Amino acid sequence: MQRYKCIIVEDEPLATGILKSYIQRVPHLELDGEFRDAISAGSHLQELATDILFLDIHLPELKGLDFLRTLTKSPAVVLTTAYHQYAVEGFELSVSDYLLKPYSFDRFLLAVNKAIKQIQANQVPVISPVPGDNFLYLTIERRKVKIIFDDIDYIESSREYVKIFTEKAMHISKVRTSELEKMLPVEKFRRIHRSFIVATGKIDSYNKEFVEVRGKKIPIGGGFKKDIAFFKKG
Repeated sequence: MQRYKCIIVEDEPLATGILKSYIQRVPHLELDGEFRDAISAGSHLQELATDILFLDIHLPELKGLDFLRTLTKSPAVVLTTAYHQYAVEGFELSVSDYLLKPYSFDRFLLAVNKAIKQIQANQVPVISPVPGDNFLYLTIERRKVKIIFDDIDYIESSREYVKIFTEKAMHISKVRTSELEKMLPVEKFRRIHRSFIVATGKIDSYNKEFVEVRGKKIPIGGGFKKDIAFFKKG
């Protein structure tokens, strides 16, 4: 069963508690954070992608709808509010659903299902490389983007997502590290930690504890230290 990460942006503790209790009752939902203001939530979203955003409209400093307009890459959004007059404006921003407080668990489930349908409609499958290819395509911001193997410095996993670091950019894609590892040529890449895969040709230095790639120190996991000898060949 696919699990969907979600965050809550809500400044009322009681409303947050109700949402948390509802999320915990749904096996395929995973609460990844709760925030009392949009600015803190925005900082989180810059670092970690999420699937569903439960967003109150009336927030301190930056209102919910204004916050949505600042996002260049928005997850599926479920608005939560006690005010019905913002519904049209919310749907103009392509939100998945609009929960009017107080709402029941059944109504919450309906909103979750709408959000998941929106996510699935926007997903583009990973295209596996053909043997001999020097690239693969990954879904990044709802587009199929060509990633050339020789451009990759290292890859860092973050649950169901990966961050792909190149000299010029960092890309985030929703694919499991284990799946991506199978698509990479073994002569160019090595997994050295549960959370890291490195391009062996990009390693500038290493010891028993870490490798260094473009100034970034990447730890070597205990179960991977037997592979250090490989770097001498890579």
